[in-house]
Amino acid sequence: MDIKESNIAIIHDWFIKKSFGGSEKVTLIINNLLNERYSNPDIFSLTSNADNLKRKLNKQSKIYTSFIQSLPFGKTNVQRYLPFLPYAIEQFDLRNYDLVISSSHAFAKGVLTSPEQLHISYVHTPMRYAWDQMHTYLKQFSLSKYGLEIPIRFILYKLREWDFYSSQRLDYVIANSNFTSRRIKKYWGLESEVIHPPVDTKRFKYNESRGDYYLSVNRLVPNKRIDLLIKAFNRLNLPLIIIGDGPERIKLEKISNSNIKFLRKISDREVEKYMSRCKAFIYAGIEDFGIAPVEAMASGAPVIAYGKGGILDTVNCLNENKKDKVSNGLLFKKQTHEDIIDTINWFEDKKLWNKFKPKILNQYSQNFSIENFVNKFDFSIKKTWEIFNKKKI
Repeated sequence: MDIKESNIAIIHDWFIKKSFGGSEKVTLIINNLLNERYSNPDIFSLTSNADNLKRKLNKQSKIYTSFIQSLPFGKTNVQRYLPFLPYAIEQFDLRNYDLVISSSHAFAKGVLTSPEQLHISYVHTPMRYAWDQMHTYLKQFSLSKYGLEIPIRFILYKLREWDFYSSQRLDYVIANSNFTSRRIKKYWGLESEVIHPPVDTKRFKYNESRGDYYLSVNRLVPNKRIDLLIKAFNRLNLPLIIIGDGPERIKLEKISNSNIKFLRKISDREVEKYMSRCKAFIYAGIEDFGIAPVEAMASGAPVIAYGKGGILDTVNCLNENKKDKVSNGLLFKKQTHEDIIDTINWFEDKKLWNKFKPKILNQYSQNFSIENFVNKFDFSIKKTWEIFNKKKI
């Protein structure tokens, strides 16, 4: 069968307005690619309350949701039903589809398909809270106070089992970074191709003249480690602007000195303006990939980040003498405020911002453009489809 004649389904975990982020945007770009170059796909999601979702899709696109959608809080807080989500994702009837593409950060890759159907999964991360970040999440919610820690640990144990066994049904796996690829190998025992997620680099403009402030753009949640930035800049007494909102905001504002400014609900255009003028973009968390640092590079800003995770795919440290790579930032080795202070002091004392040319940083960021992603993903689909159908003969 010609792939352009195939029936295609896209699976994503959920579309929730308050957390519409990178994985959702990737899913929409995959949808647009399939619609333009193949056939119009149907979309399956455990739940959806993103009002603008249909406006971003082809008018003919159909969105199917699970029974979770009709449960109390199912549209807004799907994680309340965590133990039931593996069951819910397996209830989708995909028998009429030849090609299934899942965009998965938790459950989407677990749909049931037959040996006659090709299932390609673009994996943003194996389920973080069930694997390496389990202890972080348990500590964050202080479950022991309410006597919930033991039952939650058992639920996560069962989720790990399901996560592994459901991964074995996949025909082809694509990871969003080398870091994610290593986690897929460790937890699922699977090899994966790496295709970095699309970043709308053309949206950002750069300025040759820069301001004197450092910038962080993040959702204010514990794993982003904004607390480390605040501890560091309280001691450095240098201007830091933090753009974002989240459950940690009030706590973080209380521990911040006057040199640290929080901006909550500002427009995309204002974010772009701040990025294009900052002295450097600073990032203290561990990400599976990390889109915001690439956006900062597109804006001409060097990136100062913790040197672990997906950031290693995008940031080439200034002191790493690699002739074939563009230096676009600095990496600190330990996830501590002391290491951040040492790195910023070095950056300031040596006036290292002069080493980074905004135009070159912008040019480098184009390696992660939407066009690059679309072409690589398109090639991967065609290649995998051809190999899969040859095996069926």
